[in-house]
Amino acid sequence: MATKSKTAGKGTRKRAKDEGREIIRVSEHTAEIVSDSGEGAQKCGQIFGAVCAKMGNGAWTVEIIPAEIQPPPRSKAGGSGNRVRFGTERITNWGDATNLVVAFNEQVLLGRHELDALADDAIILLENMWATHPDPDIQQQWKEALEALSTRNYRIIEVPMEEECLKIVEDPRRGKNMFALGLFAFIYDRDLELIRAQIAHQFRKKSEEVYARNVLLMEAGYAWADANLDFRIEIPTVKSDQPMVVMNGNEAIGMGAVAAGMELCSMYPITPATSASHYLSDVFDKFGGVVHQAEDEIAAVGVAIGASYAGKVAFTITSGPGLSLKQEFLGLAVMVEVPLVVVDVQRGGPSTGLPTKVEQSDLLAAMFGQHGDAPHVVLAPATIEECFHSMVTARRIAETFRTVVMVLTDANLATGVQPFPRPELDPRWQQAPVSLSPIPEGKPAYDWDPRTGLSSRRVPGQKDGMHTATGLAHNEWSKVAYDPESHERGCRMRSRKIAVLQHTLRAPEVYGEESGDLLVVGWGSTKGAIEEAVDRARAQGLSVSSCHLTFLSPLQPGLKEIFRRFERVMTVEINYSDEPHDPFITDENRRRAQLCLLLRAHTLVDVDCWSRVPGQPLRPGFILNAIRERLAMGVGV
Repeated sequence: MATKSKTAGKGTRKRAKDEGREIIRVSEHTAEIVSDSGEGAQKCGQIFGAVCAKMGNGAWTVEIIPAEIQPPPRSKAGGSGNRVRFGTERITNWGDATNLVVAFNEQVLLGRHELDALADDAIILLENMWATHPDPDIQQQWKEALEALSTRNYRIIEVPMEEECLKIVEDPRRGKNMFALGLFAFIYDRDLELIRAQIAHQFRKKSEEVYARNVLLMEAGYAWADANLDFRIEIPTVKSDQPMVVMNGNEAIGMGAVAAGMELCSMYPITPATSASHYLSDVFDKFGGVVHQAEDEIAAVGVAIGASYAGKVAFTITSGPGLSLKQEFLGLAVMVEVPLVVVDVQRGGPSTGLPTKVEQSDLLAAMFGQHGDAPHVVLAPATIEECFHSMVTARRIAETFRTVVMVLTDANLATGVQPFPRPELDPRWQQAPVSLSPIPEGKPAYDWDPRTGLSSRRVPGQKDGMHTATGLAHNEWSKVAYDPESHERGCRMRSRKIAVLQHTLRAPEVYGEESGDLLVVGWGSTKGAIEEAVDRARAQGLSVSSCHLTFLSPLQPGLKEIFRRFERVMTVEINYSDEPHDPFITDENRRRAQLCLLLRAHTLVDVDCWSRVPGQPLRPGFILNAIRERLAMGVGV
């Protein structure tokens, strides 16, 4: 029988009379499952997170994915799994530390310990087969790992997962994940019928036998926990008064494309963007859409441009290395003024970099990666719900302004799961079909409005619309023109459209007071962590607010006015920047974070930055420490 547990997570706990167990009552908790790659820990976490959300908890999940496709087993760097933060209120980020972890071996657990991912008083349920393994080296590794773990106040509970799973399956590697799901189900008193339904969603398509076996394994984990654990953790649920959906960001991107009436997704597989096309492959044809897997990234964007030129609504999806390969074609789309949506699910770089880890390092590449002057639109959703709506927005802008629109998400949004209100479809999301009316005599191919730079879209097959589409410098008749006046005019018209779009945007909202000592500015998936850090700072009496930018090109209006109401302005980003006091770093040669660089150029305000590239989402506690540090340093406007 396990010993009495320490406090874990936020809240209070009381001794319950029923069952003789201690009931730990908290408002939120963070649970984690970690294993060797291929043992199904991610699937367990996905099911658990979805069940928590469907029961009425706020939830946010983060996948733990090794950089290698198949790392060596029992390695600290090769841990694979899922982290689920859930609570009574809305959850917007992965938090600071894990309160309870199920680990399939001591080495992957040690890896999480060395990353400081676990709370000091975390409860650990650890597979115990390694303590008596026939290999003496493994026994020694077990002993050394537990000695290292003993430096913290962890409560370690050894669990005979292998032994219990062998009662049901011949290969426990194919069963421990569902056994672990049963442990979570008991500890957090999850709805077993919801869990069975979620298992059916994942496995029944394989066979009834596979589904039944996974249910048995889950129930075995639940029964073991019931018989051996002396605690449970209670987190109240609050049922929403409106219909909710639960999905990850890549699914939201795919669903948003469907809702926006897009007709073609042309892509080449690349982590972490691929699962969006997997989702679309399952559903797109039901809505008249086509998923085209091209032979490479260059072909993928070429197919999308061709389809859009022909009058369809097309987009391509990729990650950093793929974006690099697409750049020349994207310049063509800007020059020919073909509507195109590009989704970049950012990951760590450069080169192959951190293919399974999160970073926000593609902002400058997205804005300036094309050679020459190629103005276009860049926007970045901050939540999984915004991933859905960003596709509707991107499509409308691309077609209205005949331009390229880039949507920057990242690995944190792509694989994270969060509940949000079920969108109510709006017919206005889907624009009317392209006009095939005859082209009036004397109307040029680019009938640029001199004030707005806008021109009407024409597609092949329109009567009297014959012209040559060219990537060369051209005049309004789409004729190759190298004279200075034609080139200047084309550049001016393509740029003017972006200025017109900027005039339709709203200034960003300030989170907190409208003025103060420090304004924290962010973009993309850092929003929840930044706002939680700001809340904590304000609770400690610090005069801190934040604002989050959705449009990055063009930037939203009113920024200079907002910045001047604060003594200091600082961006928080997941890309690299030099620290002000690093060796050889001066104010002149310091590399600043990417949004920081843009804001300084556009507002002429001395914006500071704090950024990190840990390969994982930023923690609210780390951002809070940065806020304190910057206020103490007095670095600012």
